[in-house]
Amino acid sequence: MGANQPQPGRAQQPADAPPPAPSSAQPSTPLAQQAATQAAKLDFMTAPQNIHETGISSGLLAELVLKTIYLQGEITGLALARILCLPSVGVLQNVLESLDREQLTNVTGSSGFSTQTYNYVLTNAGVVRARQALDRNQYVGPAPVPLERYNAAIRTQALRGLTLHEDDVKKGFEGLTVNAMMIDKIGPALNSGRSVFLYGPPGNGKTTIATRMARLLATSPIYIPYAAEIDGNIIKVFDDFNHQRRPGEVSPDIDARWVLIERPTVMVGGELTLESLDLIYDDNSKFYEAPFQMKANGGLFLIDDFGRQRMDPQDLLNRWIVPLETRIDFLTLHTGKKIEIPFEQLVVFSTNLDPAQLVDAAFLRRIRHKIKVDDPSPQEFQKVFQVMCERLKIKYNHEGFVHLMRKHYIEKKRALKMSHPRDLLEQLIDMTRYKNLTPETLPQYMDLAADAYFADL
Repeated sequence: MGANQPQPGRAQQPADAPPPAPSSAQPSTPLAQQAATQAAKLDFMTAPQNIHETGISSGLLAELVLKTIYLQGEITGLALARILCLPSVGVLQNVLESLDREQLTNVTGSSGFSTQTYNYVLTNAGVVRARQALDRNQYVGPAPVPLERYNAAIRTQALRGLTLHEDDVKKGFEGLTVNAMMIDKIGPALNSGRSVFLYGPPGNGKTTIATRMARLLATSPIYIPYAAEIDGNIIKVFDDFNHQRRPGEVSPDIDARWVLIERPTVMVGGELTLESLDLIYDDNSKFYEAPFQMKANGGLFLIDDFGRQRMDPQDLLNRWIVPLETRIDFLTLHTGKKIEIPFEQLVVFSTNLDPAQLVDAAFLRRIRHKIKVDDPSPQEFQKVFQVMCERLKIKYNHEGFVHLMRKHYIEKKRALKMSHPRDLLEQLIDMTRYKNLTPETLPQYMDLAADAYFADL
């Protein structure tokens, strides 16, 4: 049977399949060594030497082998082990021998004398069995780890074990105009690893602040599995959109079914629904995609524009009031069975609505840190304006800035916003480029930019 080209996410080695088995090189950075040291605390994260040490059944492994060979058409033992993220063919030896005894596979040849060089194909009976396995679920890729191992790994690598000091946070916010009082609120919030409420009027950088917080957390990598398994059900955990690998820093002693990533940042906005906070079961593929909060474990989960989702904010808060307190969440399989996973992430609620209108006092008490991101002072506004002039290569003219402040803010009684300098100066660039003029913050140029940008509704 020739190799097929299946659709992404359906019965194939996924696009986020692992690289070749790691070499004997040691972790190349202190942070990677720190992650490897954390992982070494968990015996089950060492590379398995037999089926028992994988933690999953020989039946599930046999189905993965059959589906992989079915899709590849013909495959060597070494390539098979690498797709399943197992350290050697020896781990699969009993499975391969069992499939051979049942006359489900054949060896068509070899380029050497070891089982890793054997070329495996399916017999007609094997094709039938592989299709039956695909009817049960179409997952093909790295072998999953037991869910209880995922839970233990996440708790061991939780943010509570990470400490950032004042200098770390200041360095992380370089290039942004953030006052010392704000920095002193952000630092403890990061170290808590719990929950943060960023609130205040729009246009002052709440999302930017949350992004910088995430970048600070990302400097410490963690291990997560490609997939987890419970009662024969497979949950796909890793994805290239929400998780960023740390290539070349993987310890050779770590089970290759675990991938080293930067602490994740998962950001959602108006698309968030209650349904997306539970296991996502695909009726066609018949395996699960981890929900947002599971993918954010070990990192930061930003709910942007909180209060503008397609659901009542109180419904979301009711859903999370227990996980925020206990650090435990419960998800539901399509069979109705509840499973427990850790809720180990820094949850950031960002909103420009009045918190008192969104949540009640009982929920606010459970939000560990409340940080108001307010309108800038005139001095802060001028500093941002000058920084943006330098960044956008616009000649700063103080007379033009004073004119802007007097005519378009003081006379109009318009609030200052952190986002205004960038937006106004980009308007100025558009206008001067059209007129073939040198961009400079002259009074007449600032009038044109402000008139184009502001709308008096």
